[in-house]
Amino acid sequence: MQHMTRWLKGALVWTGRAHDNGFVEQDILIRDGKVAQVGRAIDHEGAECVDLSGFRVTPGLIDAHTHIGVCPEDFPEALVDDNDMAEPITPQLRVLDGLYHQDTAFSDALSGGVTCVQALPGSANVIGGQGMILKTKPDIVERMAVVPCSGMKAALGENPVSVYKPKDKLPTTRMGNAALMRGAFVQAQNYLAKMEDARNQSVAGRLKSGDPFERDLAMEALAAVLRRETPLRVHCHRLDDIQTAVRIAEEFNLKYTLEHCTEGHLIAPWLAEKKACAAVGPTLSSRCKIELRNKSWDTPLALWRAGVHFCLITDHPVIPIEHAIVSAALAVKAGLPPDEALRGLTLYAAEHLGVEGRMGSLSPGRDADLVVWDGDPLDARTRAAATYIDGEPVWQRRS
Repeated sequence: MQHMTRWLKGALVWTGRAHDNGFVEQDILIRDGKVAQVGRAIDHEGAECVDLSGFRVTPGLIDAHTHIGVCPEDFPEALVDDNDMAEPITPQLRVLDGLYHQDTAFSDALSGGVTCVQALPGSANVIGGQGMILKTKPDIVERMAVVPCSGMKAALGENPVSVYKPKDKLPTTRMGNAALMRGAFVQAQNYLAKMEDARNQSVAGRLKSGDPFERDLAMEALAAVLRRETPLRVHCHRLDDIQTAVRIAEEFNLKYTLEHCTEGHLIAPWLAEKKACAAVGPTLSSRCKIELRNKSWDTPLALWRAGVHFCLITDHPVIPIEHAIVSAALAVKAGLPPDEALRGLTLYAAEHLGVEGRMGSLSPGRDADLVVWDGDPLDARTRAAATYIDGEPVWQRRS
């Protein structure tokens, strides 16, 4: 795709970079789908001029935990693809193979300034499969993908128990959740050991020519987690489940993230000691189950004060994705500084996903994903006026 060179001038720009605070009047030069320059008196010769005087610009919003495309909100429950509830351990499943890019939520995402998301399997299974990071402009799925397999979804707490207890099979308790998760990683360790043994025997000439090692897709997927190539992304609301997630990740030396971390504010200093990363939300929801009883807007504030890395999430369709920015505004209302709240949906979300070298801030060399706002984005009255992905306008408000 050929990208135009564009000079966006006259807007108040919030870059999202770590030490840049507040909105500053400056220009943005976009070339080949990337941010080329940000500042004043930039060289814009030959660029298409877009006058954004009176508007504000931020990096495109990133929602690090959604079920967009696999849980279309206008589909009957029997036809959604976020959970395969036949077995509690299904690491071989991939969102990549189930993403419906005609989900109406993609249009909603663009209207709310969300340019990138992580789409994950649901939390019905202890290990539910592999998520993906993607841009929100609908296209061929592989062209939407930023990271085709971005994390292994796992779940502790009520959800797997509520699915499998009526089936009289593990897990029926939190102990069962943890035992199944640990057992799956031990199986994967054994698989890797057998694979290494087969490789050594082949090199030594003790295997017949062409004698194959029997592949196992589930074990291959978990092996990538054991090798720290794929992070484990653990659904955990209650503080005991959060601690179990950390305990198991440390036992197997895994890269991991805490997804939801609803009671994280109760153990924030401990999470800081563990250098944990938390995706907080969907705080805008109701307390629809017991493990949400301590849900609070104090969570991101407490994590930030303790020095815990956090980002803000909608868990779409639990919270409609176009309201991601509302979560940031409500976190500010609870005391989180505005710049930190915006980073929770931009730079910190990119860092949570491991894509900060490509997006999350308006820095030279980053993807030119950005949002034009008709006011302060943390004001509930403000609307997105235009959304850009890779330097191209992909959505514009008509009225």
